[in-house]
Amino acid sequence: MKQLARRLGKTLAFVLPVVLVTTGTLAVTRVPWAPADSGEPQVLAAAARSGPVAAVPQDAPQATPQDVLRSRLLQQLQAQDPGAALDSLAQAMQQQPSLTRYCTDIARDLGQAAVRKYQGDVRRAQSFSRPVCDGSFAAGAMAAAG
Repeated sequence: MKQLARRLGKTLAFVLPVVLVTTGTLAVTRVPWAPADSGEPQVLAAAARSGPVAAVPQDAPQATPQDVLRSRLLQQLQAQDPGAALDSLAQAMQQQPSLTRYCTDIARDLGQAAVRKYQGDVRRAQSFSRPVCDGSFAAGAMAAAG
């Protein structure tokens, strides 16, 4: 009986924080941070580059701000480490709250990319986890492994 109570306690100690963080994050993503008709363009500024910029064809689809952010963070993950990319994601969410609805998807993609970068080593990939966008980075890492 004592072991059953201990096992139940350990299970609750693990599951309860995950549930609370997930539900809290989902509640926050539903808040209208910026009005849709604020008049300000909500576009991520591209990093300044030196050299010529390639012309974009007229009929080419424009990248959405969340796609630009995802691409930039995936490049940063490859060049540095997943922790740096997650820190940049957290900073982007603070600077552009209108992108918070895409945070979990981007963090999940970063988790999957981290596992690929470390050739399937989930533990190494998850060692870079940060408290940004609930457990999506870890969920993406686990999905890539399984």
